Amino acid sequence: MADTYDFGLVGLGVMGRNFILNVADNGFTAFGNDLDDEKVGALIKEGGDTGKVNASTDVKTFVNALTTPRKIMLLVPAGKVVDIVIESLLPHLDKDDIIIDGGNSFFTDTDRREAYLKEKGINFFGAGVSGGAKGARRGPSIMPGGSREAYQHVKPIFEAVSAKYKGEPCVAYLGPKSAGNYVKMVHN
Repeated sequence: MADTYDFGLVGLGVMGRNFILNVADNGFTAFGNDLDDEKVGALIKEGGDTGKVNASTDVKTFVNALTTPRKIMLLVPAGKVVDIVIESLLPHLDKDDIIIDGGNSFFTDTDRREAYLKEKGINFFGAGVSGGAKGARRGPSIMPGGSREAYQHVKPIFEAVSAKYKGEPCVAYLGPKSAGNYVKMVHN
């Protein structure tokens, strides 16, 4: 197992587990987090023998396992759960770390979270992910919006894991704040 990991993902349901395995398949190390021991165990069993994937139920262990600036994607249900996860991460984060909401959050919630976290020195953006569980594993379309500067840290990972059309990654920076969640909402 790696000492530190390139990418973190909270929420190891089918979408999250498939996305994190896709990250590992494309040359990056990835560390997952979930409150459910069975989901953590399933990820470790499925991807742990590669040395590129690990997971924990402990938030502090999860955050400390990531390279800085930390790149943490949330694939949890939209709504209050996103706020709860953010609050659980905050005590362990450093200035310029990045939180990516990969769920179908309503765009005004993304704007509120982005403003709240900006005050704390944390980058936040929404990224629509299309393609379901199969896409998450083999190549989704990804619609990120938020800080352009923060996106540059995530761009190589998103381009590697996304679907390809005529050799081009199906991902593009869409604009500031909630642009990614807004486009995903229209897409749905």
